[in-house]
Amino acid sequence: MSDLIRFGVSLEKELLDKFDALIAGKKYTNRSEAIRDLIRDALIKKEWQENRDVSGAIVLVYNHHKRGLVGRLMDIQHDRHHNIFSTQHVHIDHDHCLEIIVVRGKARDIDALYSRMKSTKGVDHAGFSITAIIDNEK
Repeated sequence: MSDLIRFGVSLEKELLDKFDALIAGKKYTNRSEAIRDLIRDALIKKEWQENRDVSGAIVLVYNHHKRGLVGRLMDIQHDRHHNIFSTQHVHIDHDHCLEIIVVRGKARDIDALYSRMKSTKGVDHAGFSITAIIDNEK
């Protein structure tokens, strides 16, 4: 288990009240956990900005009946096969598919892959969840 260090933070009452309302709405049990998450998010963004090795998930929704779309998406994925760790394909209804693509690699490469897939004509919606490769040994 890591060493736990306590430290104090000074905030204006109005800012603290807004923070408490925010974390209550997100169901945090205490301020410490919310602050830890904010710090982790900032560190992950830094990893992406520095083009480090990162992970994430690309989510696409599209109508598989659109002519040539599935083939274009597959070509893009095959071009970047070394960045794709896993895919999951879900049939939402008769026409629409949801695809989850787990990715890993340099941040710029992953961002370029996401941008290329998102901008493919016929993709109805795309989302991207970023994370970093956490080294718990440090």
